Amino acid sequence: MSFEDRIESLRLKHQSLEDELKAEAQRPSPDANIISRLKREKLKLKDEITRLGQHLPA
Repeated sequence: MSFEDRIESLRLKHQSLEDELKAEAQRPSPDANIISRLKREKLKLKDEITRLGQHLPA
């Protein structure tokens, strides 16, 4: 898998987590633990996307 493919895969997962986060936040009683976990996962993905992006030619 190339860097580009891996980055695209991570971006799709990041968007999926964003959708989950929005859905949880709109529930009548959002679970703060779930929201916190989703935000941490999104941040990890963003960090990895950034790290991999540094290896791509400009």
